[in-house]
Amino acid sequence: MRYHTIVCRLGSGDTAKVVPLRSDTLVTDVSFVDGDRRLSYGLGDTLDHLAKLGIAPSEKAVDLVLLAAAVTAADTRISRATESQDLWTREIDVHVPVLDVELWTSFAPLIGRTLNFLTGDHWRVVFRPRSDGFEGLVPCPTMLRRVNSDCVCLFSGGLDSFIGAIDLLQDGKRPMLVSHYWDGITSSRQTHCADALGRHFLRRPFDHLRARIGFPNGLVAGSRGEDTLRARSFLFFAVAAMTADAIGGDMVVHVPENGLISLNVPIEPSRLGALSTRTTHPWYMARVCELLSGLGLTVRLHNGYRFKTKGMMAKECGAKDLLAAEAMHTMSCSSPGKARYAKNKADRTPKHCGYCVPCLIRRAAIIEAFGADATPYQVASLTGQVLNTAKAEGNHVRGFQVAFARMKRKPGRVRFDIHRPGPLVDHPDDLADYERVYVEGMREVERLLEGVRAWPT
Repeated sequence: MRYHTIVCRLGSGDTAKVVPLRSDTLVTDVSFVDGDRRLSYGLGDTLDHLAKLGIAPSEKAVDLVLLAAAVTAADTRISRATESQDLWTREIDVHVPVLDVELWTSFAPLIGRTLNFLTGDHWRVVFRPRSDGFEGLVPCPTMLRRVNSDCVCLFSGGLDSFIGAIDLLQDGKRPMLVSHYWDGITSSRQTHCADALGRHFLRRPFDHLRARIGFPNGLVAGSRGEDTLRARSFLFFAVAAMTADAIGGDMVVHVPENGLISLNVPIEPSRLGALSTRTTHPWYMARVCELLSGLGLTVRLHNGYRFKTKGMMAKECGAKDLLAAEAMHTMSCSSPGKARYAKNKADRTPKHCGYCVPCLIRRAAIIEAFGADATPYQVASLTGQVLNTAKAEGNHVRGFQVAFARMKRKPGRVRFDIHRPGPLVDHPDDLADYERVYVEGMREVERLLEGVRAWPT
């Protein structure tokens, strides 16, 4: 195990002495400014995109994205396997230059608690002044303002975000779609889905910001990198908040996510804590909203589907014909790239695996809504063979089957299970709705898995 410190630097001239919080830490300096005094790693491109739309965010919003990018650098380039004591929990300190040190420092404890919950690591965040000459990081708009968006919507390329965008456009809203990607698979799905929306809603034009923010392998010496990516939604939320801030006014950032995935109650005891993702968990989103409000950003995150299952979202979609035609082109799988290990070369094109938790919930939802699913899956049929539970293809199926049996044996435990991923304390009146959406979401998957055999038990 090694302790790590990521120091965010603003160019070669940023030589201010940074004293690590502990002496036995490995310090990695990361310069976030290229030779043209422009933010690097995709941040500058994102700001340029906004400038071309004739809008510019506040320096405070840019500081938020800079923090999120530094966290992403640590999260994606510090290996859990080699850099943690228990193959999961890492000890990470992040030093970030900001414009208002006093303000940001007052929120350092909140940021630490939020990141700890999100990723399952131990985070500490330290703020220092920006280096001379970098008091302004926001480029001036290069065009007259042409944005008339009245909200922002996260657009990941997944089924839920596609439904969210459809419903907003169908309701007459003017959303700014915000995407983040690093790999080509995600990028192509986002592009395809946005183009499909554009063709369907010809008279309701929308803007689409696509941010590509990421870091090269080998950024942290001696670490091979990490692919669990638990902090990804912090960067996604930060980019969306910065975009909303640039548009101006009291803005809502829509976070389309079904309630079952949002709660993400672990189906197996071994997946407690951040082993099950918490990217849109209500407690986490409430803390991010608390941070945004404290910073003075008039931006609010909102998940309007938190009390709906994925199947409900699909069945109630505002343009169901469009969804039926394009659902197969959305991407829900947790790791579509694993298709490259298929025995048959013809099957090595990246695609949904069909057996991870997101894929099973997706399959259940599409069947609920349309009765058939045209999505290409690596495991095309769940009933065509006995699934081996000692391998990935049968592990989650069996986990769901055990969870179904547990719920039937002790139905009263559901009210406690929904708290297992994290506390639901911000809106106590919502507990009955969270309990209901969890039960109904599990029933959707149970109907999908009727007749599916997984062995050994």
